[in-house]
Amino acid sequence: MQISYDRKADALYIRLRTGKFGTNKEVEDGVVLDLGVDGALLGIEVLEASTRLSPDDLAEVDIKIPLDLAAASA
Repeated sequence: MQISYDRKADALYIRLRTGKFGTNKEVEDGVVLDLGVDGALLGIEVLEASTRLSPDDLAEVDIKIPLDLAAASA
């Protein structure tokens, strides 16, 4: 998983997995889901992110993984 913010485009992107892109679906004004050819969710794009999130939200990302998942990937 990767989270990135493009200041120039004012877009936040959360890449959940890699895969062949199929289509996208706007679920709310400015919130777009990228779907793979198999329908799997590949990523989430948030447009005009600075109007939806505070600078503190954009500057800090806290990822929490359940202990059993973290141990399984080690």
